[in-house]
Amino acid sequence: MNAMTSGNESAQHFGSKQFLRVLMVTAAILLIPLVAMQFTREVNWTSSDFVIGAIVIGSFGLLFEFARTKLRTTKSRLITCAVIVLGFMFVWAELAVGLVGSPFAGS
Repeated sequence: MNAMTSGNESAQHFGSKQFLRVLMVTAAILLIPLVAMQFTREVNWTSSDFVIGAIVIGSFGLLFEFARTKLRTTKSRLITCAVIVLGFMFVWAELAVGLVGSPFAGS
């Protein structure tokens, strides 16, 4: 069987409610380093760090919401969401410290 639903079947439609949820969670997560920068010099993000962080968190958040709403079996949701979370962790670590030495790696 196909794990994706089509048309007007039982799965929810991905829409503005899910997009707004991802936007709000992304903003809340990015508030953590913004507030930390006010209290310590050890957190030193530039505006480009916030833009890249918003793109990465928002993109993976949208993928997560899409998988959560469009996949109908619990097993396929869990596997897909686990892969998305692992992918997010890898990309975030690569951007932060450079696990595999890509040109995008941090110093």
